[in-house]
Order: sequence, then C-alpha cells, then structure tokens
Amino acid sequence: MPRFRMRVEYDGTSYVGWQSQENGHSVQAALQKAILSLTGETVSVRGAGRTDSGVHARGQVVHADLSRDWQPFKLRNALNAHLMMANEKVAVIDVMQVDETFDARFSAIKRHYLYRIISRPSPLAIEAGQAWWVSKTLDHEAMHAAAQTLVGHHDFTTFRSVHCQAKSPMRTLDRLDVTRHGDLIEIRATAQSFLHNQIRSFAGTLKLAGEGKMTPDDVRAALEARDRKACGPVAPPQGLYFMQVDYPGDAEPAT
Repeated sequence: MPRFRMRVEYDGTSYVGWQSQENGHSVQAALQKAILSLTGETVSVRGAGRTDSGVHARGQVVHADLSRDWQPFKLRNALNAHLMMANEKVAVIDVMQVDETFDARFSAIKRHYLYRIISRPSPLAIEAGQAWWVSKTLDHEAMHAAAQTLVGHHDFTTFRSVHCQAKSPMRTLDRLDVTRHGDLIEIRATAQSFLHNQIRSFAGTLKLAGEGKMTPDDVRAALEARDRKACGPVAPPQGLYFMQVDYPGDAEPAT
C-alpha cells in the first residue's frame, strides 16, 4: 500500500488535541474522517507528535497508508475539500509519497516549536486564542538569558507534566531563543523530542524572568532541583505552535 507523508496545519482551539479521545473531537479523528469520506477506507493516521487541547500547528507531519496510488497534489486537494465540507479547522499543506519505512514519529530527527506571547496593557481581540496575553511589560532579553541555562542535555523533571509518559526525563534541548517584535515575544525551541508540557513549562518560567522575578541563576537552580514545584506556572496552550519536523534528507532546516 502506498504511504503518504502530509504536512498539516490546524487551529487547535476547538479540538481536544491531536490524539483521538473519547471525550471530544481530535485533529487525528478529523483527518481520518476526511480520508474515510474520500476513499471509503478506515485508516490510522500517525502524527509526528501529540499536541494538547488548544495547541496549534503550522507544520505537524503525519503519514497514512492508502490502497490507491494517488497523485500527491490530487490527494491534498481532495482531502482539503472534505475537511472544508466538514467545517474542520484543519488543512493539508502538502503531500508526498514516501517509502514504507518512513514513520512520521520515529523517523523525525528534529522538532521545532514556537510559543507566542503578546505583552501589552490592552487585551487581545484579533489574536484571542492565538497567543498568551500578558498585560505586564516583559524584558525579552532577560528571558533569553534565562533560556540559555536550559539549552543542552539535562534532566528536565522540573519542566515536564506529572502525567508525562516518557520513560526518561533526559532530553537534549538544541535551541531556546527569545526575541521580540513590537508587542510580540516569540520563544522558539528545537529538540529531537520534547516531554509533555515541557515548552509551556519553559514559557511560564521564562515569563517570570521577564518580570524580574527570576534570574538566570534561579532558572538554572530550578532545572537542577529536578522538582516540578520549582517550575513556574505552566503557560496556557493557545500560545503554542508545532512549527516543523525535520527528517533525514530534507532540504531546508527551520529558521
């Protein structure tokens, strides 16, 4: 059966997350329903990573095995038509046929996330549900300095959910950069894999650094404590975006 790799974008506001669940509608279920409507096939769509309820994606990668040998652009267009008819907030950006050894999750070598904070006195109107509104002024340079203490190979017990199912808290964080563009503060993170709630935990802690409530030494101490209680408040999901997944042979790295 031909295997297809798809890059998917979605607004996670109205979904219970990526993974199919009994308590609500998921992105995975939306894609599987669109494939069933198009082809009559019940398939399992595998994703590169799970996102929680309210988390968005601009570059989630999934794969699915279909019985028909579709032309990629026709499959993309047909799936988008069915997603639109179902009023889903999901779009298939591109499709390519891949070898059967490709796995959206296990073949990935890097994952890239973005966390967006809008730091201004006025509440959000257009960006409501798309970013974390912080009414206080944040020092993004202090946030970036604190973020650098987290880069590298560490035990990230402090920054993972108590419900995290990963066997080990050890991860290698390749990048954690904080930049500002007007009112918008962007936190960009890159690693091969992340723990449950790791980036939202980072964002909540770095916000405290931006408010002057934590120094880089405080953040390093929180990391070394290996204690969830040392973490700042977990940032809300609406600011988080799954941006890109890298695989062997891909031409362009994320910026």
